[in-house]
Amino acid sequence: MIVLDLDGTLTNDKKEITPRTFEALMEAQRRGVKVVLASGRPTYGIVPLARQLRLEENYGYILAYNGGAIISCRTGETIFNQTLDHSLIPILHKETVEAGLEILTYQGDAIAASRKDDKYVLHEAFINKMPVIEFEDFPSQVQPPVNKCLIVGDPKPLIEIEKVLSEKYPEILSVYRSCGFFLECVPPGIEKSNSLDKLITSLGIDRSEVIAVGDGYNDLGLIRYAGLGVAMANASTELHDEADYITWSNQEDGVAHVVEKFILRI
Repeated sequence: MIVLDLDGTLTNDKKEITPRTFEALMEAQRRGVKVVLASGRPTYGIVPLARQLRLEENYGYILAYNGGAIISCRTGETIFNQTLDHSLIPILHKETVEAGLEILTYQGDAIAASRKDDKYVLHEAFINKMPVIEFEDFPSQVQPPVNKCLIVGDPKPLIEIEKVLSEKYPEILSVYRSCGFFLECVPPGIEKSNSLDKLITSLGIDRSEVIAVGDGYNDLGLIRYAGLGVAMANASTELHDEADYITWSNQEDGVAHVVEKFILRI
């Protein structure tokens, strides 16, 4: 199995899978390797890439919301799903407002945000190819179930609110940055590697048979967990220090390099 983060890993800066990376992953699947797409994105934002890589016919999987949901591409079945305690929504909104940041979540096929023209909200919309709806009264307008909220803004205040939330609500909330300007707010214990453990256990795959590739703070657990943990060249120093191998950047077909070196052996 190869487990891939999307943004900054599988896709280049245009959010595209390059031809070389596509061909490498298709050949890996032809050889029986399962591909898992593991991302903070909602399911809606991952499905187009899963379809492009033909994960349905190759028995691949999606780990959405940083592992909050596991979906079988073959059947479309959600085989694991954990949502936020809905009483957290007004709390997260209040803390976000006080920090001068913005908050969003996902409602159906759209992003629901506290301010639709915020540049970071628009970046999340671009990543997922989803429209944005502005909720003037975010806490009362958001409807359950909610797998995650995303707090967005400049890095410095985002680091501060990460500390605040992790200290105040450790029993009911997990928070971590997927990049400098995104703070993931998910149910406690939700983390890509924990969901991956559930998945491979159900499939009878040993962690030693897993390659995981990522670039963000939320990929650290994956890199530590996998038999071969790979950090992208564009990842942070912290990930480089933990990785078994550092591949090329997402602009240089880093994922293709990993597949060719460790799976295809070319």
